[in-house]
Amino acid sequence: MTILARLGGVVLGLVCMISTAQAVEADPARAEPNSGQFATIYGKALPPIGYVELCARDPKECGAPGGKKVHLALSPDRWNLIYQVNSFVNGKIAPMSDEELYGKPEYWTIPTDAGDCEDYLLLKKHYLEGLGFPSDALLITVVLDEKSQGHAVLTITTDKGDFVLDNRRNEVLRWNNTGYTYLKRQSAEDPKVWVSLSKKQPAHNGTVSAGSADR
Repeated sequence: MTILARLGGVVLGLVCMISTAQAVEADPARAEPNSGQFATIYGKALPPIGYVELCARDPKECGAPGGKKVHLALSPDRWNLIYQVNSFVNGKIAPMSDEELYGKPEYWTIPTDAGDCEDYLLLKKHYLEGLGFPSDALLITVVLDEKSQGHAVLTITTDKGDFVLDNRRNEVLRWNNTGYTYLKRQSAEDPKVWVSLSKKQPAHNGTVSAGSADR
């Protein structure tokens, strides 16, 4: 049974929760196009170590090539789902480092009750895929935070810009409003290929766990 199948019941419960919850109105100012609404790609990049190991353990998790770049039409209903999934997972999963959980600095997996930044985003990605969002528009992204520590977030590419789901905040922000330095992310054309979001590759060891369990 795939991980997504095991999550099926939870996804159904999440849909029920969203359908009965008070609607979260899309913010017109946030949705309006602005300068730099889409992140710029500067070529190919090496994938994070944890992602490579995840693909080796379970190749299905890395998916088949999407074949095209997707800018999802950001309707109010989709915006509500994105917000609800982000805040739901942030509340469901307790922040805990890979060292604490697995005794190693980097271990990517879908969490059940605790995890660090990449675990949060993997669960969000699966929920959104289960709700009908195309995987080509849900891209794992590596950044440096305000303290220049590695961190991972989920980028959703839409016709209104690139937006970020982050375990450190329930608010869903456009990528250039987060205060992060963007390093690299998955390619929409092939999730196993990574692309650079920086003109020059900064000194970084390829892990994203340092400090990333903090909320």
